[in-house]
Amino acid sequence: MDLIHPQLAAFAVVLEEGSFEAAGRRLCITSSAVSQRIRALEDRLGQVLVVRQPPCRPTPAGELLLRRVRPMQMLEAEALADFLPESGQGAVARPIAIAVNSDSLATWVLGALAELNRQHGYLFDVRVDDQDHTLRLLRDGSVLGVVTGEAAPVQGCEVLALGAMRYKAIASPAFATRYFHAGVSAATLAYAPMIVFDRKDELQWRFVRRITRARLAPPIHYLPTSTGFVEAAALGLGWCLAPESLVQPALTAGLVALIAPDRWLDVPLYWQHAAVRSDTLRNISTVLHSTATSTLRG
Repeated sequence: MDLIHPQLAAFAVVLEEGSFEAAGRRLCITSSAVSQRIRALEDRLGQVLVVRQPPCRPTPAGELLLRRVRPMQMLEAEALADFLPESGQGAVARPIAIAVNSDSLATWVLGALAELNRQHGYLFDVRVDDQDHTLRLLRDGSVLGVVTGEAAPVQGCEVLALGAMRYKAIASPAFATRYFHAGVSAATLAYAPMIVFDRKDELQWRFVRRITRARLAPPIHYLPTSTGFVEAAALGLGWCLAPESLVQPALTAGLVALIAPDRWLDVPLYWQHAAVRSDTLRNISTVLHSTATSTLRG
């Protein structure tokens, strides 16, 4: 049973699945029927809502509509769970789309998701992006909530402070001796290879700017893996910043060393979500906050 209009449901599923064919399979209708529903919705609103190129994505008007539809779907699921508990439908039936940064996923978010699944049976559709970029997914309606580095709320959203993730600069002992025997400075940082998650990753550059205002162009490895950062540093690939909870076991084992023991980078994190009266969002916020505060810096 669906409480939301079938045209809106088809619109959301097309954007979740990325194609009319996949949406049809999920809705148990033909792709032609999906297309007809989307076209009828666009005619009603007088706006093109979906870019019909694989993968399908929302137009600016579609993003605005999707931001409204996502909370409606969640409230629909809660209503079905209240009125038709025997049907097995409800909040459990549809994965809840959230976005988190890779380091949070590797350190504390999985524990929170496991607890939410155990308590409430929630399913999750987790999108991963840099903490400075997850907010884009909330703005365009792709997700209901995000772990972000941005404290200013998106319009129509609420913000909950989670704490700060502390990053420490590490390298293998041999690498540290080779490149930083004279200390961490503009001269040594310009020469030492640096490991960066991807081209969105600003953490290493922020750390460099704290030490020097010089314009540096060090050798760079791009390595999109949070847990692999520590291993890459231990193998002598370069120096990098990594969350202290991931660094500590390697430090204890002597696999890595701190290249600047008296310097670190604290990155405040926030949970932003759609501002709707929802038991589901309240439960998610409560568990994320309690898990984060036991892991992150206050």
